[in-house]
Amino acid sequence: MSKRKPTSSIRSGGMGRGLAMSLAGLRAGGAFALDGALARLRPGSDAQAEAGDSEFLRREARRFVAELGRLKGTYVKIGQMFALLGEHFLPRALTDALQELNAATEPLPWAEIEPALRASLGVRLDELEVEHEALAAASLAQVHRATVRASGERICLKVQYPGLRDVIDSDFDTVVRMLLLARWLPAGRQLDDWLEAMRQHLHHEIDYQREARLGDLMAGHVNATGAAPGGCPYHVPRRHARYCASDVLALEYIDGHLVTDAAVSRLSQSRRNALGRGMLDLFFRELYSWGLLQTDPNFGNYLIRREARSDQLVLLDFGSTLECEAHFLQHLGGAIAAGLEQDREALLESLIGLGCLNEASSAYARDTFIDFCFALLEPLRPPAQLPAEYLNAEGDYCWGRSQLLRRAGKRAASSAASLDFATPSRDFALIARKLTGVFTFIAVLDAQFNGHALVAPHIARWRRGGA
Repeated sequence: MSKRKPTSSIRSGGMGRGLAMSLAGLRAGGAFALDGALARLRPGSDAQAEAGDSEFLRREARRFVAELGRLKGTYVKIGQMFALLGEHFLPRALTDALQELNAATEPLPWAEIEPALRASLGVRLDELEVEHEALAAASLAQVHRATVRASGERICLKVQYPGLRDVIDSDFDTVVRMLLLARWLPAGRQLDDWLEAMRQHLHHEIDYQREARLGDLMAGHVNATGAAPGGCPYHVPRRHARYCASDVLALEYIDGHLVTDAAVSRLSQSRRNALGRGMLDLFFRELYSWGLLQTDPNFGNYLIRREARSDQLVLLDFGSTLECEAHFLQHLGGAIAAGLEQDREALLESLIGLGCLNEASSAYARDTFIDFCFALLEPLRPPAQLPAEYLNAEGDYCWGRSQLLRRAGKRAASSAASLDFATPSRDFALIARKLTGVFTFIAVLDAQFNGHALVAPHIARWRRGGA
């Protein structure tokens, strides 16, 4: 793996980095135009679909994404954001390629991080014994473990890369300009609103004061909450305000496992079921009770801490937390409730309220998107309505065996292909992505349980107005 560019290049290399991206965009734009022309010449082909998903264009998309990966830093983060939220208006060839971007990178050496920490914490840094080797490094920050000398307590320092705030807007504009040059990004007022929402989302990722505030709010909710029925308790690492700054976040160090670790797969079926229930219950608590949703489905944002009596689900990283507005929650709550009750008319009304469908949408667009919603909510149906082929001998839904997201994804592609399918709001796209992340987490656990009994009380309480 290549070394990360030194700090000076992050601060002053914007012109060279932007030029490289513009050249990549010009090349991709020519490829897109040529591929579209060739597609129109193919007899019996759907030119629009082929121009966005041919092998030729996939090859050019991979070239462009490789350039993003080479430039590293903010470009990788921006590319990942477009992979997460851009599937509603970017060609599939590009979003598929962007999903291969890896945020993991070589950390900056201690000689460059230590002056930044000293500038942020001043004499408080002398109160800590900081390990010089980073625990982890990503596109925007790296994490160091430290010990508070006075107490011996171990903490984690999330340190933002120096100079990041100076380049983040120009790097975002460069990627957008490249996408326009490549003709991968259509013009329009609705898209302008989306791009500004994405820019704001990116700024939230580097706003550690906001992340600290929302982390504290989430910790307050978690501390007042018990475990889900048959589920696991939650834990938010305690924040050490004394060692926080505008570009440093200090949190309690937790020793735990990722859901993908072999140690988790070796847990008993009942323990994995409890973790799965806990993850599903957490989603509906965030959505219905707290109005505060951590929208990044990355597995690295959760740790599993094994305990003698009950495993804990540790919640990390609140940089991409969404503070949901009441009218949006009203429509979303109605959509989920109608989806579970198979009420097509009520679901249609809620989807229009969410901006996913228009009043003038065709019957085909309405039916295909409603069918997609019904398919996605399959694990939450009453037991009698669950597909028998995905149940175990006890009648429990097998999340891993169901391949739900692959099956539902085919319906989603059919919906999005309709010309009168509306680009959904950013909030809906974030929550839809989070829900698929939750389902994937449970599937990786290979959990086996029915979700209806867990979800139904949340919906009933929401209908009573949160009483």
